[in-house]
This record gives sequence, C-alpha cells and structure tokens, in this order.
Amino acid sequence: MIRAENDPDKQEMAVICLRARQPVGDLYIATMTHTDLIRITYFDVRRVLSEDREFEEFLGIQRPLEPKRVADLNKYVNYVDASFPTSIIIALDSDYASFDEKTGKLSLRNYRIGEDHPSTAIRNLARVLDGQHRIAGLRTFEGETFELSVSIFVGADVSDQAQIFSIVNLEQTKVNKSLVYDLFELARIRSPQKVCHNVAVILNRDADSALHHRIKRLGVATVEGRFEPITQAALVEAIMPYVSLYPKEDRDILLRGGRVEMYDDLRENEKAVLRLHFVQGRDLEIAKVFFNYFNAIKERWPKAWDSRERGMMLNRTNGMRAFIRFFPIVFGRVAKPGNVPSKELFLEELKKVPIKWGQFSTKYFAPGTSGEARLVKVLLGTEELTPLDPDDKSPDPE
Repeated sequence: MIRAENDPDKQEMAVICLRARQPVGDLYIATMTHTDLIRITYFDVRRVLSEDREFEEFLGIQRPLEPKRVADLNKYVNYVDASFPTSIIIALDSDYASFDEKTGKLSLRNYRIGEDHPSTAIRNLARVLDGQHRIAGLRTFEGETFELSVSIFVGADVSDQAQIFSIVNLEQTKVNKSLVYDLFELARIRSPQKVCHNVAVILNRDADSALHHRIKRLGVATVEGRFEPITQAALVEAIMPYVSLYPKEDRDILLRGGRVEMYDDLRENEKAVLRLHFVQGRDLEIAKVFFNYFNAIKERWPKAWDSRERGMMLNRTNGMRAFIRFFPIVFGRVAKPGNVPSKELFLEELKKVPIKWGQFSTKYFAPGTSGEARLVKVLLGTEELTPLDPDDKSPDPE
C-alpha cells in the first residue's frame, strides 16, 4: 500500500452489500456515491522503484492515467445521459474491513480493530483494480450525487489483485465501433452521430449511390462475397466534423431539449461546412451532398472505383478518407453554406485533378495513413504525382 501520513482521527463508513463467493475469495457488491469512492481510493500505478541494471524493481499494478481520456470523462460525467453501468473494482486489506452477516453491512475504516489510532490514511484505503479513469473523471461532476456499482475484494493479496486486473483488461472484447454507430438508429433524439449514421445507411442502401452495398454496416462483412471495403465507423467519423466539431456536446444539448447553433468562431463554421444544414434540420440534404460527391468521384475514375484488384486504393478506406478530407475544399469552390452542389459541379472540380486511374495504387500511395496523407497533398496540388519511372504506362485519365 502507498505510504502516506495517517489521518489524525479514526474514520469509518459502512455500505450495504451482497456477498458473492468466488474461487479467488469473497466479493462484495455495493453502491457508493462518487464522493465516497473518491475519498477512499488510490491508483497504484506500475512504476520503476529501482533502476539498478542488474536488478530492476517494479511496484504497482495499474497503467498510468491517460490525460485525454480523463479530460473526455470530465466532460462526459456532466452530460444529461451520463452513465457508468459496469462496476468499479477495488480491493481492501482485511485489517480495514469487516462484514456483518446479519445486517449485510461492510464496514470500512482507517484503523485496525483494537487500535486507538489510525494506521493508514482514509485516501489510501482501497486500491483501484478497474475504473481509475472513471473515478478521475468524476472529480469534476457538478451534480449532487452520482452513485456507482462497486465490486469490493477484501483480503486478496497483491498477486491476486494483479491477476484480477489482468483478466479484466485482457479478456474483455472491445466493442466494434461500427456497431456502436449503428445503434444510434434506435435513438429517439436527433444527434450528429445519428445523422451521420443515417447518411451512411442512405448511401449504402440507394441503388444509385456510388457506395451502394460498399459499406460494412456492423464493421464486418454483411453478405459473404460482397465487396464492402469501407466500415460504417470509418465513414461516419470522416464526415462528422463537417456537421459538428463537438458532437458529444451537441448531442447533450439536443437531449436536454435545446437547440444547436452555428459557431461563434467564423473559422469553426468554415471547418464544419455542413453545419448550417445540421442546425436547420436539413439532414436529407447532408446525405444528398455526399451522394453527389461520391457519385462524382465514381464518374471521374470509374475503373479505379470499380476495381477489386489488390493494391488499388481509391475505393478503400484510405482513398475514401483522403477524398473526404478534400471535400471541404471542393465544396467551398462550388457552393456556399446551406447549398447542395450537384454531381456535375463536383465533377468539374475533380476533372482538374491530374491523377490517372491506374495511379490509385499502393505503388504510389502506401497503405495506411501515409498513403492517405500523400493523396490529400496531391489532391490539394501541394505535391506532384510523378511517374515511378520514365516508362510508366499508367492509363490516361478517363
């Protein structure tokens, strides 16, 4: 346990618990307020105690706090629909806890039974095994009470605690992002996430769309053998900044019955080029804008768009993302905020891009983000796409 000055006075608190008997030992399940949980917990971050080359000693079991994740949770806990449904897991030394079978109360204290003075600090009473970011996030909660489900291990030694931490963090399967966005379809309240999900669904369902049946709705193949090179999550996350720069905040405003507005900062409105459509509730027009844009790309480079050849990248994720990053530039050339540019207007601008269809290849654009970044530069005209060699026979632009 982390050493710290002991409290000057004895302190004790009790929580009503259900006891669950498990092979590793008894587990107590309770609810605690965020203030009580913050008051008694500490984060035992794994760190180097000694850097001796022959014998390095490490202490702690937790990973360090990630500042960005904590900052996001500091905001999240104050959203109207904030929720932490899964349990925080903590562990206490058996000297500082006792369970009363008759009352179902688990007593937690900063002293050992029979001692007159505190032998530990209340803030070092419970080691966090899982949930440190949630607890850190709750330090900025502005409401009255945030109760949490807490699973409490009493008397588990540090090796057992480390094993519990490992199981919790290694055995959990991360939820597919595309599934998360797909579930916004069930939301009753409009939000940037739901609007962008709906755009993806429209583009995928419409038989006249360039992205017809090209999108993995749930992040995995929908129909065996179908060519679905783009995940819903990749598309939704690429287009969302043009609707909202702060989608979580917008969603919270709408959930509270408020209205989203244009940004005060002109530069932010210039980035979110479809913000006016969103503010005015013209969601179908947002879908129409991207429908026209992708159809223009397909018409400009039909062979590259329809190619399933290995190494071709226009119709894959990095190609799609590059063209979505290029989108606000093209939109700004052919339209004003609130407009719905036609496919023909987009196409005229795309015809100015000097890329041969055969050059949409990993020979020119490496897989991943580096190839995506290079394609953006070529689209913007800040980098010239020269042939790989003087005898390059890539087909001329269509």
